[in-house]
Amino acid sequence: MSPFSSRQENNHFIMQIILLSGGSGTRLWPLSNDARSKQFLRLLPVEGSEERESMVQRVVRQIHGAALNAPVTVATSVTQQDSIISQLGADVSIVTEPCRRDTFPAICLASEYLAKVKGCREDEIVVVMPCDPYTEAGYFNTIKDMEQCVADGVAELVLMGIRPTYPSAKYGYVVPGEPSGDGALSVRRFTEKPDVATAEKLIEDGAFWNGGVFAFRLGYLTSISEKYVNYPTFADIREHYTDFPKISFDYEVAEKAASVAVVPFGGEWRDLGTWNTLTDELRHHTYGNVTTDGTGENTHIINELDIPVMCIGTKDLVVAASPDGILVSEKRRSEDIKRFADTLKRRPMYEERRWGFYKVIDYVQFSDGYCALTKQLTLNPGCSISYQRHSSRDEVWTFVDGEGEMVLDGNRSTVRRGDTVRVMKGQMHALRAKTSLTFIEVQTGGDLVESDIERFPYEWD
Repeated sequence: MSPFSSRQENNHFIMQIILLSGGSGTRLWPLSNDARSKQFLRLLPVEGSEERESMVQRVVRQIHGAALNAPVTVATSVTQQDSIISQLGADVSIVTEPCRRDTFPAICLASEYLAKVKGCREDEIVVVMPCDPYTEAGYFNTIKDMEQCVADGVAELVLMGIRPTYPSAKYGYVVPGEPSGDGALSVRRFTEKPDVATAEKLIEDGAFWNGGVFAFRLGYLTSISEKYVNYPTFADIREHYTDFPKISFDYEVAEKAASVAVVPFGGEWRDLGTWNTLTDELRHHTYGNVTTDGTGENTHIINELDIPVMCIGTKDLVVAASPDGILVSEKRRSEDIKRFADTLKRRPMYEERRWGFYKVIDYVQFSDGYCALTKQLTLNPGCSISYQRHSSRDEVWTFVDGEGEMVLDGNRSTVRRGDTVRVMKGQMHALRAKTSLTFIEVQTGGDLVESDIERFPYEWD
């Protein structure tokens, strides 16, 4: 059974899973950006195969393999929607935030979607979890235990507590109390991201890392949500999304909860949020067009560019190259990357879309304000770009590989390698790939932004 399909009601309670997919992606710059956060990087090895998968693909595969039989809804930003569809398929259930406002409003919006769009009952159990933990099967068994705790009434809100492996200042801590039943413990208090010295004392007191996994009945959360935004339809709630406070779920719900318990998990769990932790899990030391002399020590080189990268005699480095930039960093300093990458304010140069992907090859702004942007786009077989028009730019498409169909102001024609088509501002156009279809797009005009798109319905067949 697909994790996105509806679950048959075999007993009184049904579980729904909300996957939180957010982040700006700067900690793994330059491969990640505002549109392609760390969870979408296809670098992790698939066991028993030479294939690679992303963090979000791995987690969904693990959910399916654990036989949780729970429908999955992904809560994300509009900018990540296409990446999710590209990686998880068109039948994935997605709730998009109109704007980024932290985990509390995101979880409220997703819960209201379950209630008002999917028709879930108030007594259905919801598990909220991040989309990017690097973990093992026991993690998902613990989720089953959390579901059982809610079903048995151990607490209204149940958290997962990760047994710490070292005193870290990156995580929040949950200090447990007495046993509450079903393997859960009561919660005495929370401590958010303490310094290392305080973290050491918390661990001595038996504290857990807060794993960001929560279980509750749907009605528990919608009753909290409706204190801030209470409208009869999901569309109305989404329209008033900014009425929710911009605050984390931990602060707004978990730390205020009158009935809260924690279920411990002591297995493998890692945050692959920096290059030094991610490279520990990679199968190979080089990816892409890379040349080395074989004398390098503990160096990982990932190259997404067509030009070669050469590394000679390197030690303890991560080298990453993408259309967004080139990084050379000591692994032990990779936690500092975010601080510098956040200062590089520019448009994403590579994006996955539901129809394929594109990368920016060149961008020029001339002294009179006239701009030229060159992209290389690849459409997957059977996929299409919507019927659309632009108000501020002209485009020239040169097809370099594959075959497809193009619609220009209602006229349909076949396009293939060697063809060139000019699309003037205001012209209606769409494109569908018969085979994998690659073309070069040159945009020209005064305001070359992704938002300059007006879409219209079109039936291909």
